[in-house]
Amino acid sequence: MTPADPLQDPLGAVPGVGPARAAALASAGLHTVEDLLLRFPLRYEDRSQIAAIASLRPGTATIAGEIVSAEVRPTRRPRFTVFEVRVRDDSGEATAVWFNQRFLAQVFRPGQQAVLHGTVEWTSQGPQFQSPQYEFVDLEPDQTGRSLHSGRIVPVHERVGPLSPKLQRDLVARALARLPAHLPDPLPEEIRTARQLPGRRQALVETHFPPDGTSVEALNACRTPAQVRLILEEFLLFQLALAEQRAAVVAVTKPHRVAVDAEVRALARRVLPFRLTEGQKQALREIVDDLQRPVAMNRLLQGDVGAGKTMVALLAAVVAMASGLQVVLMAPTELLAEQHARTVAARLAGTPFRSVLLTGGPRSRARAETLAAIESGAAHLVVGTHAVLEDPALFHGLGLVIIDEQHRFGVGQRARLRTKGRHPDVLVMTATPIPRTLTLTAFGDLDVSVIRDLPPGRLPVKTTVRPESRRDEVYAFVREQVAAGRQVYVVLPLIEESDKVDARAAVEMAETLRTGALAGLRLAVLHGRLTSTDKQAAMQAFVSHAVDVLVTTTVIEVGVDVANASLMVVEHAERFGLAQLHQLRGRVGRGADQSYCVLLYERPLSDEAKARLEAMAETTDGFVIAERDLAIRGPGDMFGTRQAGLPTLRIGDLRRDQPLMAEAHALARDLVARLPADALPRRIARLAWAGRFNLAQVG
Repeated sequence: MTPADPLQDPLGAVPGVGPARAAALASAGLHTVEDLLLRFPLRYEDRSQIAAIASLRPGTATIAGEIVSAEVRPTRRPRFTVFEVRVRDDSGEATAVWFNQRFLAQVFRPGQQAVLHGTVEWTSQGPQFQSPQYEFVDLEPDQTGRSLHSGRIVPVHERVGPLSPKLQRDLVARALARLPAHLPDPLPEEIRTARQLPGRRQALVETHFPPDGTSVEALNACRTPAQVRLILEEFLLFQLALAEQRAAVVAVTKPHRVAVDAEVRALARRVLPFRLTEGQKQALREIVDDLQRPVAMNRLLQGDVGAGKTMVALLAAVVAMASGLQVVLMAPTELLAEQHARTVAARLAGTPFRSVLLTGGPRSRARAETLAAIESGAAHLVVGTHAVLEDPALFHGLGLVIIDEQHRFGVGQRARLRTKGRHPDVLVMTATPIPRTLTLTAFGDLDVSVIRDLPPGRLPVKTTVRPESRRDEVYAFVREQVAAGRQVYVVLPLIEESDKVDARAAVEMAETLRTGALAGLRLAVLHGRLTSTDKQAAMQAFVSHAVDVLVTTTVIEVGVDVANASLMVVEHAERFGLAQLHQLRGRVGRGADQSYCVLLYERPLSDEAKARLEAMAETTDGFVIAERDLAIRGPGDMFGTRQAGLPTLRIGDLRRDQPLMAEAHALARDLVARLPADALPRRIARLAWAGRFNLAQVG
């Protein structure tokens, strides 16, 4: 985009925007004309039919008239007031009331011209609006012959500091009036024609000031051709930038080659402790095919909890190591890295490959020896946490990067790990199934493999939701499970952003259970404040069945695998997110016995918390859970926008606009394949990547 583009002019260039207003707009992230025009109205009101007051009937209506009186009226209830306004037009008078909003006495004054929109009720005094939307307007027509504020479908913007919706409407109209007849359009003409979408300028005008006859329902659902066109443009720019990154990666030939022969297959069979499921086999085929290609692999491996992703990744690592390459397996927590390290060491025991563990512990001779083994190539597979990203961790010949629980790592971290080798193959894994729309967004530069089936013999976990008042019977069930030779997790929520507070809560809960409901059972505590050695000791005691009940915080959310654990009790389950509850539940049901998850909650429950708990009770399918989570919370809360690499979208909504994101994904890959690098859509996309979408360059 060139500096001459009028959409990139500062808002100070718009008539009526002085320094004070520019500062107020900037506080809302609005700096350019494009920023202002790509801020969709909060809603639309049909003021094309201004009702005469004399014609009002119960229901929704819009009136316009003069404020006759405005006063605060006390009531018999202490500290309860009613603010009442009387409005007059040529046909009669109506009242409007607001409760406990004394400040409105400083807003309304007799003689003002106002538009009221809302629900009308009938009282002894005639028609009355209760808490209507209001706006003070100039009811006279503008130079175009009509008012911006009434007699039409009116956009209502969210207030920005001192800037009222009416003032913003004026500024938007002035900004639109400055635009030339034709704007540079990043949406190619053939796409607009095929989908019957307007050009860029027309779309901006009709989004803010819809033509007569436009459906208000379609406007408020963001489904008019003008709105759809702008949303598709935003998604396409983002997907073009992702597609460019993908194209840049596949354009570089790897310095290493991977080959698969009978010897490699024999090594893989020595590592494999069981038969793979069909889903595992298909995912492994796709990964090994990528490894053998001359360009770097960039693949996401999705699978529900317990689907066996780690085994697929380990087999891929064996294939890479058999070709002389080093492999790194990166985990988000020390606990999970330590478990991976134990699993990997046990599986590689009958092979020529050596694995090491690298975490963020203090400097020591053992750590120095580990780093030396990595640098010399004596260590073939490195299991680690973010410590692997640190500069001292130099590799002899890194060829494959495996990142577990990708949603815990930022996009920048993923890119930095790639620099540890010369164009290594990258496999990212997640046990948090991701809705298709978010896969295309957060991982749009990756190919995707999905393991949908579970190993044979696994029974679905039976999940029940119980109020705190039934805690005694829940802990009686804990005793039954322990008496049957099983083990139990008791999980506490994150209380606040303080490891110290959460650790104390875990210790106190363990002591309460040890002297009360679970007296006589063997309890251990696991929390984030423990040293790595103590965490490992606590987990090892649980694994070896020296402990019956593990009282823990969410440090066991991912990866911990104890087949004999058959019951999980989640305290204050209403405080957990849906994806987190599903992850926690995945710690049980890993053996052949029936397993259970009990979600204890405190009343009152919010609607959102109730929806989460109901979803957990209704299904154990992580892919269904993911879609429900997206519907309940939205994409930013599911991942954390900055962490997951989700774009900062201004008008598109990843829940509402899922089909448009899928369409943009396909269009972008096609355009990058056939348009030159200096084509307008690709140039605009590159500039929008860091600026408009607030994302760092990766890949």
